[in-house]
Amino acid sequence: MRVISFGHLATRNITQFGSEGFGIFPMAPGAHVVVATLSPGGTIGRHPAVVDQCLVLVEGDAEVSGEDGVSHVIRPGAAALWSAGESHETRTQNGLTALVVEAQGLATALD
Repeated sequence: MRVISFGHLATRNITQFGSEGFGIFPMAPGAHVVVATLSPGGTIGRHPAVVDQCLVLVEGDAEVSGEDGVSHVIRPGAAALWSAGESHETRTQNGLTALVVEAQGLATALD
């Protein structure tokens, strides 16, 4: 598992419609994206990632771990990235909202 920050990614500057300071980074073509919520005290139980998976924390708090079982706390704006087949788990004390992006090659795209 890697904890990542999106600040280093090379984004494409968007200026259409009078946009200023707006950039996008296409994470992975053909990606499966869902909004995930977890209630206070909740757990997403340990399971293997079917494909590369990124949990982008939008709101709340998360304690994430990968194959090694070592916990990392992430805050909104950070993400956890797991490789295909990697066992992982997510917990929260106060609840969370996250975007979960799943796609083949996602781990490589975020290097």
